[in-house]
Amino acid sequence: MIKKSLNRSLIFRSQNPKSAIQKKLPRGPNWLGLSVIAFMVMMVGPVAKSQQSAKVPRIGYLSGATPDGQSDRIEAFRQGLRELEYVEGKNIFIEWRSAAGKLDRLPALAAELVRLKVDIIVTGGATATHPAKEATVTIPIVMTSDNDPVGSGHVASLARPGGNITGLSNFSPELSGKRLELLKEIIPRLSRVCVLANSTQPGYTQVLKELELAAGALGVKLQYLDILDPKDIETAFRAASKGRADAILVVASAVLNSQRKQIADHAVKSRMIAIYNNLQFVEAGGLMTYGVSTTDLDRRAATYVDKILKGAKPADLPVEQPKKFEFVINLKAAKQIGLTIPPNVLVRADKVIR
Repeated sequence: MIKKSLNRSLIFRSQNPKSAIQKKLPRGPNWLGLSVIAFMVMMVGPVAKSQQSAKVPRIGYLSGATPDGQSDRIEAFRQGLRELEYVEGKNIFIEWRSAAGKLDRLPALAAELVRLKVDIIVTGGATATHPAKEATVTIPIVMTSDNDPVGSGHVASLARPGGNITGLSNFSPELSGKRLELLKEIIPRLSRVCVLANSTQPGYTQVLKELELAAGALGVKLQYLDILDPKDIETAFRAASKGRADAILVVASAVLNSQRKQIADHAVKSRMIAIYNNLQFVEAGGLMTYGVSTTDLDRRAATYVDKILKGAKPADLPVEQPKKFEFVINLKAAKQIGLTIPPNVLVRADKVIR
């Protein structure tokens, strides 16, 4: 009896652990399936993060001028991106929007870029920055140039922009006075100058102030003609001729810049000596320019885009000032109007078009 009980006890003990193991461990196929699922769940997170980091940034470029009218500036911006290893269509996309000189279209174009949820909006001038600012307070905005970013309310200060806008300023109203001085050197008898400007352009008041100071010192009278629309240009040249202006001085404006070929042609046709605010006018056939290199500003704007895409906030990126200035003379245009540029002026030119 004792032997039988012992045998039964041994049998019970030998069977019980096996039963316990079967209850605790799942069957082979089920355990393998759960392991695969667990592995896949663990991998989903890193894959999703990798896909998110591989997202190609999309930026919007907003301008009031025609695409042809700012081809050099656009190429300079692209060059700046390439220098930072961004290739359009590969690791960065650009939504180009132009008002083609019709500035009332800018608010709608800015709103369109916001709807597209671009990562950054780059503006081609002060006239485009304001509509962009009105359209969004969250999407970063990079100014390629702005006559007066603080005065226009786009930034709190140059050192600390404070909002969602930063970039570059071409604020240099004193250059208008310098242009007037150059005209006086070329035409010693200079007594009356016609100023073509746009009263709605940011920084307009400061520019006029500098012009008045220079005109007073040089004994020159100024005739202001407000160009709000391309159709005003022909009328302005007739008024300049009627007022017996000795020369024309063109102030920075999106409207005027978009019509630079027309303006340069009118100046030659009227045999009028003219000085412009940027190189593009001279390349379109104008006589001479002295001013900020806008293409240099556009190239430098790409640096802001790069910094913001890498996590920097516009509020923390100071607005930078112009570093490069250009004095360019077009001797072809001078010959067309029968003008001889004094040697002491010609030698100071950074570039001479012959």
